[in-house]
Amino acid sequence: MNLRPFVVAWKELLQLRRDRMTLAMMIALPLLQLMLFGYAINTDVRHMPTLVYDQDESALSRDFAAGMVATGFYDVVGHARSYADVEQALRRGSARVALVVPPGYGANVRAGKAARLQLIVDGSDPQTVASATNTATGMAAARSSELLLARLARTGAALEPITLEPNTWYNPEVRTAVYVVPGLVGVILTMTMVMLTAMAVARERERGTLEQLIVSPVRPVELVLGKIAPYILIGYVQMTVILLAGHYLFHVPFRGSVVLLYALAFLFIAANLAIGLFFSTLARTQQQAMQMSFFFLLPNILLTGFMFPFEGIPRPAQIPAEALPLTHFLRIVRSIVLKGGGFEDVYRELLWLSGIFAALVLVSSLRFRKKLV
Repeated sequence: MNLRPFVVAWKELLQLRRDRMTLAMMIALPLLQLMLFGYAINTDVRHMPTLVYDQDESALSRDFAAGMVATGFYDVVGHARSYADVEQALRRGSARVALVVPPGYGANVRAGKAARLQLIVDGSDPQTVASATNTATGMAAARSSELLLARLARTGAALEPITLEPNTWYNPEVRTAVYVVPGLVGVILTMTMVMLTAMAVARERERGTLEQLIVSPVRPVELVLGKIAPYILIGYVQMTVILLAGHYLFHVPFRGSVVLLYALAFLFIAANLAIGLFFSTLARTQQQAMQMSFFFLLPNILLTGFMFPFEGIPRPAQIPAEALPLTHFLRIVRSIVLKGGGFEDVYRELLWLSGIFAALVLVSSLRFRKKLV
Protein backbone atom coordinates (compact mmCIF):
# COMPACT_ATOMS: atom_id res chain seq x y z
CA MET A 1 0.00 0.00 0.00
CA ASN A 2 1.36 3.40 -1.00
CA LEU A 3 1.49 5.59 2.12
CA ARG A 4 3.12 8.64 0.49
CA PRO A 5 -0.15 10.59 0.02
CA PHE A 6 -0.96 10.08 3.70
CA VAL A 7 2.50 11.29 4.69
CA VAL A 8 2.06 14.43 2.57
CA ALA A 9 -1.39 14.99 4.07
CA TRP A 10 0.03 14.66 7.59
CA LYS A 11 2.71 17.21 6.74
CA GLU A 12 0.07 19.65 5.50
CA LEU A 13 -1.90 19.24 8.73
CA LEU A 14 1.21 19.96 10.79
CA GLN A 15 1.95 23.08 8.75
CA LEU A 16 -1.64 24.22 9.10
CA ARG A 17 -1.47 23.79 12.85
CA ARG A 18 1.57 26.08 12.95
CA ASP A 19 -0.25 28.70 10.84
CA ARG A 20 -2.53 29.89 13.64
CA MET A 21 -3.84 32.84 11.67
CA THR A 22 -5.19 30.68 8.85
CA LEU A 23 -6.57 28.17 11.32
CA ALA A 24 -8.38 30.94 13.19
CA MET A 25 -9.86 32.25 9.93
CA MET A 26 -11.14 28.79 9.02
CA ILE A 27 -13.02 28.61 12.32
CA ALA A 28 -14.11 32.23 12.63
CA LEU A 29 -15.40 32.74 9.08
CA PRO A 30 -18.19 30.11 9.24
CA LEU A 31 -19.24 31.41 12.66
CA LEU A 32 -19.33 34.98 11.36
CA GLN A 33 -21.39 33.97 8.35
CA LEU A 34 -23.81 32.06 10.58
CA MET A 35 -24.27 35.04 12.90
CA LEU A 36 -24.68 37.54 10.07
CA PHE A 37 -27.10 35.56 7.94
CA GLY A 38 -29.00 34.00 10.81
CA TYR A 39 -29.32 36.96 13.15
CA ALA A 40 -28.24 40.30 11.69
CA ILE A 41 -29.74 40.05 8.18
CA ASN A 42 -33.42 40.90 8.05
CA THR A 43 -35.14 41.81 4.79
CA ASP A 44 -38.34 42.70 6.65
CA VAL A 45 -37.73 46.41 7.13
CA ARG A 46 -39.20 47.71 10.37
CA HIS A 47 -38.87 50.84 12.51
CA MET A 48 -38.50 53.15 9.53
CA PRO A 49 -37.88 56.75 10.68
CA THR A 50 -41.07 58.61 9.82
CA LEU A 51 -41.95 62.29 9.69
CA VAL A 52 -45.55 63.49 10.07
CA TYR A 53 -46.75 66.58 8.23
CA ASP A 54 -50.23 66.97 9.72
CA GLN A 55 -52.06 69.92 8.13
CA ASP A 56 -55.38 68.79 9.58
CA GLU A 57 -54.38 68.32 13.24
CA SER A 58 -57.55 66.43 14.04
CA ALA A 59 -58.13 63.46 16.30
CA LEU A 60 -58.57 61.20 13.27
CA SER A 61 -55.29 62.28 11.68
CA ARG A 62 -53.42 61.68 14.94
CA ASP A 63 -55.14 58.33 15.25
CA PHE A 64 -53.92 57.26 11.80
CA ALA A 65 -50.34 58.26 12.63
CA ALA A 66 -50.55 56.37 15.92
CA GLY A 67 -51.86 53.33 14.05
CA MET A 68 -48.81 53.43 11.78
CA VAL A 69 -46.51 53.38 14.79
CA ALA A 70 -48.48 50.48 16.30
CA THR A 71 -47.65 48.31 13.27
CA GLY A 72 -43.97 48.36 14.24
CA PHE A 73 -42.91 49.39 10.74
CA TYR A 74 -42.78 53.15 11.43
CA ASP A 75 -41.13 55.21 14.15
CA VAL A 76 -42.26 58.84 14.25
CA VAL A 77 -39.10 60.91 14.66
CA GLY A 78 -40.63 64.36 14.27
CA HIS A 79 -43.32 66.61 12.84
CA ALA A 80 -42.92 68.83 9.81
CA ARG A 81 -44.39 72.25 9.21
CA SER A 82 -43.88 72.32 5.44
CA TYR A 83 -42.76 70.26 2.49
CA ALA A 84 -39.37 71.91 2.85
CA ASP A 85 -39.00 70.24 6.24
CA VAL A 86 -39.93 66.91 4.68
CA GLU A 87 -37.39 67.35 1.90
CA GLN A 88 -34.65 68.30 4.36
CA ALA A 89 -35.32 65.28 6.59
CA LEU A 90 -35.32 62.82 3.69
CA ARG A 91 -32.21 64.39 2.17
CA ARG A 92 -30.29 64.12 5.45
CA GLY A 93 -31.49 60.60 6.07
CA SER A 94 -33.08 61.45 9.43
CA ALA A 95 -36.37 60.18 7.97
CA ARG A 96 -37.17 57.61 5.30
CA VAL A 97 -40.92 58.09 5.18
CA ALA A 98 -43.23 61.09 5.56
CA LEU A 99 -46.99 60.95 6.17
CA VAL A 100 -48.78 64.02 4.81
CA VAL A 101 -52.32 64.67 6.08
CA PRO A 102 -54.09 67.39 4.04
CA PRO A 103 -56.48 69.94 5.58
CA GLY A 104 -60.04 68.69 6.04
CA TYR A 105 -59.11 65.01 6.36
CA GLY A 106 -60.98 64.55 9.64
CA ALA A 107 -64.04 66.47 8.45
CA ASN A 108 -64.23 64.41 5.25
CA VAL A 109 -64.03 61.13 7.15
CA ARG A 110 -66.77 62.17 9.57
CA ALA A 111 -68.97 63.32 6.68
CA GLY A 112 -68.47 60.07 4.79
CA LYS A 113 -66.65 61.78 1.94
CA ALA A 114 -63.47 60.63 0.19
CA ALA A 115 -60.41 61.33 2.32
CA ARG A 116 -56.91 61.31 0.89
CA LEU A 117 -53.53 60.84 2.53
CA GLN A 118 -50.07 61.12 1.01
CA LEU A 119 -47.07 58.95 1.81
CA ILE A 120 -43.69 60.27 0.69
CA VAL A 121 -40.97 57.62 0.61
CA ASP A 122 -37.22 57.92 0.08
CA GLY A 123 -36.77 56.01 -3.19
CA SER A 124 -33.00 55.68 -2.85
CA ASP A 125 -33.68 52.33 -1.16
CA PRO A 126 -36.16 50.19 -3.17
CA GLN A 127 -36.70 47.73 -0.30
CA THR A 128 -37.82 50.57 1.95
CA VAL A 129 -40.25 51.76 -0.72
CA ALA A 130 -41.97 48.39 -0.91
CA SER A 131 -42.27 47.91 2.86
CA ALA A 132 -43.38 51.47 3.57
CA THR A 133 -45.93 51.66 0.75
CA ASN A 134 -47.51 48.23 1.18
CA THR A 135 -47.94 48.52 4.93
CA ALA A 136 -49.45 52.03 4.86
CA THR A 137 -51.74 51.20 1.93
CA GLY A 138 -53.00 48.11 3.69
CA MET A 139 -53.59 50.10 6.85
CA ALA A 140 -55.62 52.74 4.96
CA ALA A 141 -57.77 50.01 3.40
CA ALA A 142 -58.33 48.37 6.79
CA ARG A 143 -59.28 51.71 8.35
CA SER A 144 -61.76 52.34 5.52
CA SER A 145 -63.40 48.95 6.12
CA GLU A 146 -63.72 49.61 9.85
CA LEU A 147 -65.33 53.01 9.31
CA LEU A 148 -67.61 51.64 6.59
CA LEU A 149 -68.97 48.88 8.82
CA ALA A 150 -69.48 51.30 11.72
CA ARG A 151 -71.32 53.83 9.49
CA LEU A 152 -73.51 51.16 7.93
CA ALA A 153 -74.51 49.87 11.35
CA ARG A 154 -75.26 53.37 12.58
CA THR A 155 -76.89 55.11 9.63
CA GLY A 156 -77.11 52.57 6.84
CA ALA A 157 -75.25 54.96 4.53
CA ALA A 158 -72.13 54.09 2.57
CA LEU A 159 -68.75 55.68 3.15
CA GLU A 160 -66.22 56.85 0.62
CA PRO A 161 -62.89 55.08 1.14
CA ILE A 162 -59.73 56.50 2.65
CA THR A 163 -57.10 56.44 -0.06
CA LEU A 164 -53.37 56.70 0.42
CA GLU A 165 -51.33 58.14 -2.43
CA PRO A 166 -47.67 56.99 -2.41
CA ASN A 167 -45.10 59.40 -3.78
CA THR A 168 -41.54 58.17 -4.30
CA TRP A 169 -38.78 60.76 -4.24
CA TYR A 170 -35.22 60.56 -5.64
CA ASN A 171 -35.91 57.33 -7.54
CA PRO A 172 -39.48 57.48 -8.90
CA GLU A 173 -39.02 54.44 -11.14
CA VAL A 174 -37.57 52.45 -8.20
CA ARG A 175 -34.69 51.23 -10.36
CA THR A 176 -32.23 48.98 -8.57
CA ALA A 177 -29.25 50.41 -10.48
CA VAL A 178 -29.89 53.86 -9.00
CA TYR A 179 -29.59 52.32 -5.54
CA VAL A 180 -26.73 49.91 -6.20
CA VAL A 181 -24.28 51.89 -8.34
CA PRO A 182 -23.52 54.69 -5.81
CA GLY A 183 -23.08 52.02 -3.14
CA LEU A 184 -20.66 50.14 -5.37
CA VAL A 185 -18.32 53.12 -5.16
CA GLY A 186 -17.87 52.47 -1.45
CA VAL A 187 -17.78 48.66 -1.70
CA ILE A 188 -15.16 48.54 -4.46
CA LEU A 189 -13.01 51.15 -2.72
CA THR A 190 -13.24 49.18 0.52
CA MET A 191 -12.26 45.94 -1.17
CA THR A 192 -9.34 47.29 -3.17
CA MET A 193 -7.96 49.83 -0.71
CA VAL A 194 -7.93 47.43 2.24
CA MET A 195 -6.38 44.64 0.20
CA LEU A 196 -3.68 46.81 -1.37
CA THR A 197 -2.36 48.15 1.90
CA ALA A 198 -2.93 44.93 3.84
CA MET A 199 -0.32 43.32 1.63
CA ALA A 200 2.12 46.25 1.72
CA VAL A 201 4.06 45.56 4.92
CA ALA A 202 3.56 41.80 4.61
CA ARG A 203 5.16 41.90 1.16
CA GLU A 204 8.15 43.84 2.45
CA ARG A 205 8.52 41.43 5.33
CA GLU A 206 8.53 38.49 2.92
CA ARG A 207 11.08 40.17 0.62
CA GLY A 208 13.33 41.18 3.48
CA THR A 209 13.09 44.93 2.77
CA LEU A 210 11.42 45.72 6.09
CA GLU A 211 14.82 46.05 7.77
CA GLN A 212 15.58 49.10 5.63
CA LEU A 213 12.49 50.85 6.97
CA ILE A 214 13.34 49.84 10.53
CA VAL A 215 16.84 51.36 10.45
CA SER A 216 15.63 54.51 8.69
CA PRO A 217 14.90 57.73 10.63
CA VAL A 218 11.21 57.55 9.60
CA ARG A 219 8.86 57.60 12.57
CA PRO A 220 5.95 55.13 12.78
CA VAL A 221 3.29 57.78 12.09
CA GLU A 222 5.27 59.05 9.10
CA LEU A 223 5.59 55.52 7.81
CA VAL A 224 1.86 54.91 8.12
CA LEU A 225 0.99 58.14 6.29
CA GLY A 226 3.61 57.44 3.65
CA LYS A 227 2.18 53.99 3.01
CA ILE A 228 -1.33 55.41 2.64
CA ALA A 229 -0.64 58.42 0.40
CA PRO A 230 0.14 56.72 -2.97
CA TYR A 231 -3.04 54.65 -2.91
CA ILE A 232 -5.33 57.63 -2.36
CA LEU A 233 -4.80 58.64 -6.01
CA ILE A 234 -5.66 55.10 -7.10
CA GLY A 235 -8.86 55.30 -5.04
CA TYR A 236 -9.91 58.52 -6.75
CA VAL A 237 -9.30 56.99 -10.18
CA GLN A 238 -11.48 54.00 -9.28
CA MET A 239 -14.18 56.27 -7.91
CA THR A 240 -14.22 58.36 -11.09
CA VAL A 241 -14.47 55.30 -13.33
CA ILE A 242 -17.41 53.88 -11.34
CA LEU A 243 -19.35 57.14 -11.30
CA LEU A 244 -18.85 57.80 -15.01
CA ALA A 245 -19.79 54.24 -15.95
CA GLY A 246 -22.84 54.35 -13.69
CA HIS A 247 -24.01 57.63 -15.21
CA TYR A 248 -23.52 56.78 -18.89
CA LEU A 249 -24.26 53.04 -18.83
CA PHE A 250 -26.99 52.81 -16.19
CA HIS A 251 -28.29 56.41 -16.32
CA VAL A 252 -27.74 57.01 -12.61
CA PRO A 253 -28.36 60.72 -11.91
CA PHE A 254 -25.80 62.92 -10.16
CA ARG A 255 -27.69 65.71 -8.42
CA GLY A 256 -25.13 67.02 -5.93
CA SER A 257 -21.69 68.58 -5.90
CA VAL A 258 -18.83 66.57 -7.40
CA VAL A 259 -16.30 68.65 -5.49
CA LEU A 260 -18.02 67.96 -2.16
CA LEU A 261 -18.20 64.23 -2.83
CA TYR A 262 -14.53 63.99 -3.76
CA ALA A 263 -13.48 66.06 -0.76
CA LEU A 264 -15.42 63.84 1.66
CA ALA A 265 -14.24 60.68 -0.09
CA PHE A 266 -10.67 61.50 0.97
CA LEU A 267 -11.32 60.47 4.57
CA PHE A 268 -13.14 57.32 3.51
CA ILE A 269 -10.32 56.19 1.22
CA ALA A 270 -7.72 57.04 3.87
CA ALA A 271 -9.67 55.16 6.56
CA ASN A 272 -9.81 52.00 4.46
CA LEU A 273 -6.11 52.28 3.69
CA ALA A 274 -5.43 52.60 7.41
CA ILE A 275 -7.47 49.44 8.04
CA GLY A 276 -5.43 47.59 5.43
CA LEU A 277 -2.21 48.84 6.95
CA PHE A 278 -3.37 47.66 10.38
CA PHE A 279 -4.03 44.21 8.93
CA SER A 280 -0.56 44.19 7.43
CA THR A 281 0.95 44.73 10.88
CA LEU A 282 -0.89 41.61 12.09
CA ALA A 283 -0.16 39.35 9.12
CA ARG A 284 3.13 37.53 8.62
CA THR A 285 2.53 36.72 4.97
CA GLN A 286 0.66 38.21 2.04
CA GLN A 287 -1.71 35.25 2.13
CA GLN A 288 -2.71 36.04 5.70
CA ALA A 289 -3.16 39.71 4.80
CA MET A 290 -5.47 38.75 1.94
CA GLN A 291 -7.47 36.42 4.20
CA MET A 292 -8.02 39.26 6.68
CA SER A 293 -9.17 41.54 3.86
CA PHE A 294 -11.83 39.07 2.71
CA PHE A 295 -12.83 38.46 6.31
CA PHE A 296 -13.35 42.21 6.75
CA LEU A 297 -15.28 42.59 3.49
CA LEU A 298 -18.17 40.32 4.51
CA PRO A 299 -19.64 42.50 7.31
CA ASN A 300 -19.10 45.56 5.13
CA ILE A 301 -21.37 44.15 2.44
CA LEU A 302 -24.04 42.83 4.79
CA LEU A 303 -24.22 45.29 7.70
CA THR A 304 -23.62 48.75 6.26
CA GLY A 305 -26.81 49.20 4.26
CA PHE A 306 -25.36 48.24 0.88
CA MET A 307 -27.42 45.08 0.30
CA PHE A 308 -30.03 45.36 3.05
CA PRO A 309 -31.65 48.47 4.58
CA PHE A 310 -29.82 49.59 7.70
CA GLU A 311 -33.12 49.95 9.56
CA GLY A 312 -33.78 46.24 9.04
CA ILE A 313 -30.64 45.25 10.95
CA PRO A 314 -31.26 44.46 14.65
CA ARG A 315 -30.20 47.24 17.00
CA PRO A 316 -27.34 45.25 18.64
CA ALA A 317 -25.84 44.64 15.19
CA GLN A 318 -26.13 48.32 14.26
CA ILE A 319 -23.65 49.29 16.98
CA PRO A 320 -20.57 47.58 15.45
CA ALA A 321 -21.83 48.54 11.98
CA GLU A 322 -21.47 52.22 12.93
CA ALA A 323 -17.74 51.61 13.40
CA LEU A 324 -17.34 50.61 9.74
CA PRO A 325 -16.32 53.48 7.42
CA LEU A 326 -18.53 52.14 4.62
CA THR A 327 -21.68 52.67 6.72
CA HIS A 328 -21.12 56.41 6.78
CA PHE A 329 -19.78 56.74 3.24
CA LEU A 330 -22.87 55.05 1.81
CA ARG A 331 -25.00 57.69 3.48
CA ILE A 332 -22.74 60.41 2.10
CA VAL A 333 -22.58 59.18 -1.49
CA ARG A 334 -26.31 58.43 -1.74
CA SER A 335 -27.25 61.77 -0.20
CA ILE A 336 -25.01 63.76 -2.56
CA VAL A 337 -25.45 61.73 -5.75
CA LEU A 338 -29.15 60.84 -5.55
CA LYS A 339 -30.65 63.58 -3.36
CA GLY A 340 -28.45 66.58 -4.11
CA GLY A 341 -27.42 66.86 -0.46
CA GLY A 342 -24.98 69.49 0.75
CA PHE A 343 -22.39 69.62 3.50
CA GLU A 344 -25.01 70.42 6.14
CA ASP A 345 -26.76 67.15 5.27
CA VAL A 346 -23.73 64.87 5.68
CA TYR A 347 -21.45 66.57 8.18
CA ARG A 348 -22.36 64.06 10.92
CA GLU A 349 -21.03 61.24 8.77
CA LEU A 350 -17.88 63.28 8.17
CA LEU A 351 -17.33 63.51 11.93
CA TRP A 352 -17.69 59.73 12.20
CA LEU A 353 -15.19 59.14 9.41
CA SER A 354 -12.73 61.59 10.97
CA GLY A 355 -12.87 59.79 14.31
CA ILE A 356 -12.52 56.35 12.72
CA PHE A 357 -9.55 57.46 10.62
CA ALA A 358 -7.75 59.06 13.57
CA ALA A 359 -8.22 55.94 15.69
CA LEU A 360 -6.99 53.65 12.91
CA VAL A 361 -3.86 55.71 12.23
CA LEU A 362 -3.06 55.74 15.95
CA VAL A 363 -3.53 51.98 16.34
CA SER A 364 -1.56 51.20 13.18
CA SER A 365 1.29 53.44 14.32
CA LEU A 366 1.41 51.74 17.71
CA ARG A 367 1.30 48.31 16.10
CA PHE A 368 4.20 49.02 13.79
CA ARG A 369 7.25 48.81 16.02
CA LYS A 370 10.55 49.96 14.63
CA LYS A 371 11.99 46.52 15.17
CA LEU A 372 11.60 43.07 13.70
CA VAL A 373 8.86 41.07 15.34
